[in-house]
Amino acid sequence: MKRILLVDGYNVIGAWPNLSRLKDRDLESARNTLVEWMAEYQSYSGYQVVVVFDAQYVRGIKRKLRQNNVDVIFTKEDETADEYIERKAVEWKNAKTQIMVATSDYAEQWAIFGQGALRISSRELLFEIQEMGRDIDKKIKSIQEEKPKSKLNLDSEVIEQLENWRRGEK
Repeated sequence: MKRILLVDGYNVIGAWPNLSRLKDRDLESARNTLVEWMAEYQSYSGYQVVVVFDAQYVRGIKRKLRQNNVDVIFTKEDETADEYIERKAVEWKNAKTQIMVATSDYAEQWAIFGQGALRISSRELLFEIQEMGRDIDKKIKSIQEEKPKSKLNLDSEVIEQLENWRRGEK
């Protein structure tokens, strides 16, 4: 089953303390940081992530770009992110596609829920990302602990050559 996460970009930025503070100083950096975190979430969760930003801060025609393997949409001037998300949730919903929407906008959550999509609040998504980070850290630590330790002070080239000999490679 294909799984798509539609993210209300400015809503999430406003709800996450670190991004909210960053937004006050540098909106573009806050957007880029959100997209980077969503790229990590996409890799970890298997969701295809689409981050949608209102045109309120970026005037002009609708733009769609791909950043860090995440689709980033800037709506056209007379369209809100909510309208775009609701339209796409209906358009993309089928028996083989699960749609989830990340927003803390209560009215938007109910509108999406009524369309048959799942919803996650901005805060819940932040908790999931924090938990994902802890899981990744545990896995890295576990892998590092499983590596055989050598008491010899060898550089990486020597270690690589020894490993090749151990495997019977030249």
